[in-house]
Parts: sequence; C-alpha cells; structure tokens
Amino acid sequence: MKKKILILGMVLCMFAGVAACAKEDKVSKTTQEETAEEKETTEEKEATEAEESSEDTKETGDAGQFLAPETGETVAEMTVKDHGIIKIRFFNEIAPKAVENFITHAKEGYYDGLTFHRVMNDFMIQGGDPSGNGTGGESIWGKNFEDEFSYLLFPCRGSLCMANAGENTNGSQFFIVQTGAVDADIITQMEEADFPESTIQNYENNGGTPWLWGKHTVFGQVFEGLEIVDAIALTETDSNDKPLTPVVIEKIEIKEY
Repeated sequence: MKKKILILGMVLCMFAGVAACAKEDKVSKTTQEETAEEKETTEEKEATEAEESSEDTKETGDAGQFLAPETGETVAEMTVKDHGIIKIRFFNEIAPKAVENFITHAKEGYYDGLTFHRVMNDFMIQGGDPSGNGTGGESIWGKNFEDEFSYLLFPCRGSLCMANAGENTNGSQFFIVQTGAVDADIITQMEEADFPESTIQNYENNGGTPWLWGKHTVFGQVFEGLEIVDAIALTETDSNDKPLTPVVIEKIEIKEY
C-alpha cells in the first residue's frame, strides 16, 4: 500500500484538477470536423472553468492539526490493555459526521473490548470492527456515510482516520497513522497542487501517508500517547497483519480537556 502520489494522478487530478480531468475526457470525444480555432476556444474556456472551480473549492488557513487541545475541548482517551492510554482531539468543524459517529459509538461503549485487528509497523494500526477481522461494523446511523476531505487536514503521523471499503463507505472502523516517513517528492507535489503552507509543513515535520489523502477522512489527531501507537505497531502479526496476541481496546472515554 506504500505508494507515492503521482502528479498526473492523485495530485493534479484529485487535489487540484477534477475539472481538468473532465476536460481531458471531453477533448478525447471531439469530432474531426471541429476546427482548430474552435478547439482553441473550447480549451481556453475549459481551462478557465477548471481554474475557477479549483479556486472555489480550495481551502486556505490552518486547522491547527498538531496544536494541543484548548481548555473545555472534547477529547478521547483510548485505553489499550497492557499498553496504556492514547489521547485524541477531534476536528468537528471539518469532519462533523466522522467525529459524531466516533464519539457516539465511544459513549455507548461500542468500541469497548474490540481489538486492533490489523497492525502494520511503519504504516498504521486499525480497529473498530466487532467481527475482529475487518469485515464488520456499522455507523451510528446504521448505514454508510460520506467521506469528508479537506486541504487543511492530512493523514500525518498520529492522525485518526476512517477506514473504508471505497468511496463513501464509512462505518465504525478507524485507523491511526503510525509512520513518520517523509518524501521530498511529495512535498514538491503538494506545493505544485497549492496545498496550504500549514498542511505542507505538517507533513514535512511529522511524516505520514500522503497516498491516503482524498481516500480516507482525517477527523482526529493523537496529542499524547504516540509511543503507545508505536509499541502496538511492533506487535507480532500473522500473514494477514492480525496480531498473534490480541491488542484490546478496553474502553474509549470521551472527556472535556
């Protein structure tokens, strides 16, 4: 799964050029009868529309992804048996449905006693499935809910993300990014795709899994206990990345910071 983002693939098409990708498809369907002048006019119009579309949807600023929680802020304390407590803050304004889903499940005890059923060192640890094998779980609404992506949040080391089976298939499963790897080529591509400077710096300073941006909703960030995430990631696993000794989430408590 450790793939690099390709500029003409994920970065340009997904990050900054959905309209540009649509343009390529449209141009390929142009008839031979269309004159060179008409083609030029069409291309100029589409380029302008693509630029306007990108600017309309591009976010700027800083979500404070790596800032400590403020007093009174809602946080989660995840107690993992034989390991300790992982503390997480949330980004409710950017990913409200994912946050509501996780917090509600936690308050109702849904995650208590479940395991991190998939663990991959230098990548991530995944849990939240009652079946314990990655095939189960559901949202608080009893159905899948949509993705919530933002230029302001990136799947960096310590990020809490929704696991899914594809576009808009979020349920109860989640994962915490563990890798701290940084790729200079990715930084260059992020700059070319006009990511906010704060987002680029977050990745540059902390590392992460850039190939998962735009595929998995980022809705929280570990602010204390990353060493516990690292310890869990070192757990011995079978050929399916399942820990040989269950890594149990004893409870997740929602508290006021």
